[in-house]
Amino acid sequence: MCGILGYVGLDNAVDVVHKGLEKLEYRGYDSVGIAYQQNMKVVIQKEKGRVIDLAPLLKNKNSNIAIGHTRWATHGEPNKLNAHPHCSNTNRFIIVHNGIIENYQKLKVEYLSGYDFISQTDTEIIVNLVELFSLTMSINEAIRKTMSLLEGSYACLILDKKNLNCIYFFKDKSPLLLGIGKNGITLSSDITGLVGYAEQYVALEDKTFGIAYANRFYFYDIIGLKLEPNIKSVQVSSSEIDKKTFTHYMLKEIHEQPLMIRSILQKYFIGDEVNIPLKLINKMRKCDKINIVACGTSMYAGMMAKYYFEKLCSIPTEVFCASELIYSTPLISKRPFFIFYSQSGETADVLAVMKKMKKQKFPMLCITNNTESSMGRLTDFCLDIYAGKEIAVASTKAYTAMIVVSSILARAVSGVRTNLKSNLKGVSLAMEKVLNNKEICLGIAKDIVNEKDVFYIGRGMDYWVCLEGALKLKEISYIHTEAFPSGELKHGPIALIHKDTPVIAIITQEGTNRITRSNLTETISRGAKGFVISSKGLSLPEDTFIIPNVAHYLSPLVSAIVIQLIAFYTALLKNNDIDKPKNLAKCVTVE
Repeated sequence: MCGILGYVGLDNAVDVVHKGLEKLEYRGYDSVGIAYQQNMKVVIQKEKGRVIDLAPLLKNKNSNIAIGHTRWATHGEPNKLNAHPHCSNTNRFIIVHNGIIENYQKLKVEYLSGYDFISQTDTEIIVNLVELFSLTMSINEAIRKTMSLLEGSYACLILDKKNLNCIYFFKDKSPLLLGIGKNGITLSSDITGLVGYAEQYVALEDKTFGIAYANRFYFYDIIGLKLEPNIKSVQVSSSEIDKKTFTHYMLKEIHEQPLMIRSILQKYFIGDEVNIPLKLINKMRKCDKINIVACGTSMYAGMMAKYYFEKLCSIPTEVFCASELIYSTPLISKRPFFIFYSQSGETADVLAVMKKMKKQKFPMLCITNNTESSMGRLTDFCLDIYAGKEIAVASTKAYTAMIVVSSILARAVSGVRTNLKSNLKGVSLAMEKVLNNKEICLGIAKDIVNEKDVFYIGRGMDYWVCLEGALKLKEISYIHTEAFPSGELKHGPIALIHKDTPVIAIITQEGTNRITRSNLTETISRGAKGFVISSKGLSLPEDTFIIPNVAHYLSPLVSAIVIQLIAFYTALLKNNDIDKPKNLAKCVTVE
């Protein structure tokens, strides 16, 4: 879950890589490093901390070639010693690496017992294997030999001091893109790193490697056969990755959600008719069970999708946590259909399940914000959520976009004409009204900011939003937050309530209104501070935040804005790094 970036060309490679790493910092931010050519030598600069901490060391530096890395630690603590780039024993080869090598200890014993290792990382194994094999074979062959031994995930860039005119690159499972620009070639973990330097790009397939020069590049498979690249246009603009007038990316992305819904409607409706591929619709209509697989925020969006598929389509649906499903395969029905949710399309746990189901030839759909991702390329069908680039580590608009697209898909599969389009337009307007009253969320944040524990409660769809609310608050405020079905309080969790414990109830469903309020009262009678987020039609004067009425099955889209803002303002009051919370990374590319 690190960001890697390389450049070779006519522009100043030091500037290109440094600025590119700033764009990729959401992928990892506990240490940073860069290697570049200067006077036919390779200079390496590394620091514990953020990309900005490297800036003084790179001032007025110029080079035609450089590779860089921003790290999210997996092997070894976050410090300067473990920061990338890493060198081989003779310092001939320099590497940056994203991923995890699962068999690195075994390889160290079998091939590198006489080597000295400086860091605690698995990355040093890779670069020293390349060096070892290069003693008896070409660099290309040494890389291919190394790739054949590695188990796990990797995207790597390598410089060779004996040939500082090119960058060697290779990957398996971890994402890597090659950008083609007028002045040079850029290599990046993410298309964000290519913006401003490349007009076209190639997404590398697994177990491929290549060589990039300033004006040309070559791709090969693991046995050395030359590959023809599939070149595509870079669609992301600089404005999409700019904070504009907002102080934080997360706040910007929360505010983008009303317009995002309108954009989704334009993509998935032609007039009042849903624009979903008929082949996908027919395939889903023939299944006897839908299996939704996801992690974190995407999994909570999948819970709303389950409701839509069961209520609208009458298809039994189950939601699975991907990291559990990898190792515990459930009973599979006779005609299953799998839907995989991922903001990045690179989530390692989800990708592992996809590959497992692909082998069994089960029909699959991916719902993602990156259709050109590993998941997008692997699946039978892929639906874009059209959320636009999401930079903040804590997902907001991707969550609501997944729910919106899922509702449209369910409407298409059901074949039932509904007012979904007009209802979603109503959601967009309701979101704007919530945003216009966001100071109420700041007030809630002031009441909970100094507490050690916060609890969300609700029932049904409201409970699913509670799960997302708890996740958001713990992600960026670092306050211990849990979500419970309100009826489960008396079965254990109510023992955790003490004086002034904040309990936030979400109430947007008529059938559970009274009982959820009763459950909240039980906590208040034991000293809790109660807060209520309710729909206007169900509200009481004393409720904390009253959201506009929308179709009941879409109300989670509106209450989601409230819980996102509560999390944002709580973290803001704690002076936390909201866009880059500790210990987290945007794209989880390791299991």
